[in-house]
Amino acid sequence: MDISESPLAEAGRRFFSPENAKTWIGLLRPGYHLREQQAGEPLVAYLGGEPMLPGDAEWPVWEGHGPLSFVAAFDCEEVPPGQLDIPLPEAGMLLFFYFNGVGEDAVQYLDPESIRGGTRVIYVPETSDDVAPRKTPEGLEPFPRVMLTGELIATAPDNENAALVAAFGDPSGDPAADDDYTEYPTVGDADGDGFYDALTTFRRDHSPHHRVGGHSLPKAGSVEKEAAHAMFPGDDAAAKQARRELLKDLVMLIQIDSDARAAMEWGDTGRLYWLIRRQDLEAREFDKATFTWQSE
Repeated sequence: MDISESPLAEAGRRFFSPENAKTWIGLLRPGYHLREQQAGEPLVAYLGGEPMLPGDAEWPVWEGHGPLSFVAAFDCEEVPPGQLDIPLPEAGMLLFFYFNGVGEDAVQYLDPESIRGGTRVIYVPETSDDVAPRKTPEGLEPFPRVMLTGELIATAPDNENAALVAAFGDPSGDPAADDDYTEYPTVGDADGDGFYDALTTFRRDHSPHHRVGGHSLPKAGSVEKEAAHAMFPGDDAAAKQARRELLKDLVMLIQIDSDARAAMEWGDTGRLYWLIRRQDLEAREFDKATFTWQSE
């Protein structure tokens, strides 16, 4: 896929100055959009149902709360190698679990203890033995199975994305600051309506927004900054510096949207996001992945 030929790049060329359009296109990142599989299309991922696990793998449990719900899995071998800008495994399956509790038992936005216990990423290498469907633990209702295929798309940074703020925001500001925000640099476009219409149309055409890699699509503020808070909470100088450094390395592994077909409703039409340091992904240290979720 040539990002420079994507609808998002074309929107930049149409509504930004030539210099800003070039910068904008440089900020776009490839993502792998997961959509419902049609006849004759390859199976890339699936939502819900019974996960495929090795015989010696235990179903993930949050101690003191209960078993996690299986959310999604995708086949790394089906994602075109070298087409994403994150170092995914070339083969094997990645499975994602989430404690779908309510009230005090729900996974919280920025509670590190909850994130460590209430979510899990399991990597099943292609060499694993005795891999078979695993029955959902008693008392836990599985989500309905939805089969997904995929396609490469361009993805855009949101208004609070540190790279976007650094490119188009106040030069004296801190792009990593929690509340730093910048408008897209439209020109000759009243209130940016034409650009936002193009952005909205592109996003509508790729909904639900299940995605591997690329920029996250937030519901309520920067996903990356929320995830950085989960890893380095606190308002002291050391925590802020740690988050600033982390944002340079943190990449989105997968986002799972609310999806009526799978009876998945994360808050009010919310999304789940798993993120990881680039070097941890390359080392296959998926236990170091972090998580956040957002809803409107």
